[in-house]
Amino acid sequence: MTTDTPDLRTRLLAEGLGTALLLAVVIGSGIMAERLAAGNLAVALTANTLATVFGLYVLIEVFGPMSGAHFNPAVSLVMALRRDLPTHLVLPYVLVQLTGAAAGAWLTHAMFDLPLLQLSEHVREGPAQWLAEVVATAGLLLVILRAPPGRASTVVAAYIGAAYWFTASTSFANPAAAFGRMLSNSFAGIAPADVPAFVVAELVGAVLGAGIAQAARRAASGVLSGETFARWLMQIMVWVAAPMRSPQQCNVLNGIIRVVAQSHSNSDQPYRLEARP
Repeated sequence: MTTDTPDLRTRLLAEGLGTALLLAVVIGSGIMAERLAAGNLAVALTANTLATVFGLYVLIEVFGPMSGAHFNPAVSLVMALRRDLPTHLVLPYVLVQLTGAAAGAWLTHAMFDLPLLQLSEHVREGPAQWLAEVVATAGLLLVILRAPPGRASTVVAAYIGAAYWFTASTSFANPAAAFGRMLSNSFAGIAPADVPAFVVAELVGAVLGAGIAQAARRAASGVLSGETFARWLMQIMVWVAAPMRSPQQCNVLNGIIRVVAQSHSNSDQPYRLEARP
């Protein structure tokens, strides 16, 4: 009797190789873009974005049937919490993802005739960057979990392409990617001292995104009322935005909250952000 379920060795090979190739795409396209853009960062980021979008789509299509194409410890952890991934596979998945990320960085350096072993000096720090990673990772998990059947590769790649541009951090959204990019002092790199905060923000975002996806599923099925779902979203918005309370940001967020509140309830605005002194 045969089974279509890949064995453990196949799944781990797919995760490790897929993560390595993903990092090679991200880091390599960043190096090439920086060399050819003549100092124009917008052009360099555009090239980096396009290569990542195309590469991610292909990698998900190729390795998805083998391992689920997580390539991301945050995704693997959420899948385990949802019982979509056996808990005993979480550690092996994460280990091969981290190993693959490092291998991808070193492979890229070899292709571009750069020193194999290096550490990034690209500083990415501060509350704005951390908030961006929370948002980017929450959005990624929401997209993964709510993608129509058979469309995950398309919608995930499209989301990452957009998140490159609407987040201040250019959407790492992946602890393994942060680890691998730490090992490359190039356009896509991140300084080692900044990685822990990014990883924490990404894990928070992953749990947040999974929670929103679950609430959206319940709201769509009628188990959760639209008004309750809206209130949850507004409370999440208040919590996530807590580190970033300038008057201008509060005005924008309060406007969004007001619209959501009025569309789902006859009561007054239930939450309000106040600017930090």
